Amino acid sequence: MNHPKRILLKLSGEALMGKLDFGLDPDVLHNTAKQIVDVQRSGIQVALVIGGGNIFRGAGLVKSGINKVSADQMGMLATVMNALAMQDALQKQGTSCRVMTAMLIDQLGESFSAERAQRYLDQGEVVIFAAGTGSPCFTTDSAASLRAIEIKADLLLKATMVDGVYDSDPAKNPNAKRYDSLSFNEAIEQRLGVMDLTAMVLCNENNMPMRVFNMFETGALEAIINGESVGTLVEVVK
Repeated sequence: MNHPKRILLKLSGEALMGKLDFGLDPDVLHNTAKQIVDVQRSGIQVALVIGGGNIFRGAGLVKSGINKVSADQMGMLATVMNALAMQDALQKQGTSCRVMTAMLIDQLGESFSAERAQRYLDQGEVVIFAAGTGSPCFTTDSAASLRAIEIKADLLLKATMVDGVYDSDPAKNPNAKRYDSLSFNEAIEQRLGVMDLTAMVLCNENNMPMRVFNMFETGALEAIINGESVGTLVEVVK
């Protein structure tokens, strides 16, 4: 595909843990921020959605007996904490960064507005979207798909710990096959676990291409921006 001009990068909270059991690994945070700033300084507009699984996972909290709505709200707050940490890391790299939240937390970030977010991106700022969609029962995958559509991104990037989408778990099956490209319909029908169903349907219906890749593979993000085929491209096939 053509070189994207505006991307939305979806990072999992777990990825930011590094080798820790909980929280944020400062080295991973720093290195991730550096990659983002390097891409931004090449002229690409960058927005982010970060999960909160390194702090709280709604599903896990529900199993412990907490009401699902409350558990999901706690998970959304965890994404705000990660967003603030990433904002600090990006600012230390010398770039301007805004946190926009789907919940009313005025002291920590401004309320989400697609119009203002696009304006900030045009001005050369990184924008981090926190607190998911602002509603329970939706994952940060869904939030990433929704925000990518709302800001008119050219490409949604899902950063993972593996180098693309496989037909089975490569950690369990040494013969697992990696796909170079897939349609959203194929990913949904084969239940490949690329993203949750809501997220993939949103992308499919709004023609939002997505590339799944290993964020921690040296040079991967830069290669994608340069138009190279890294990881797995999931797109609408007509």
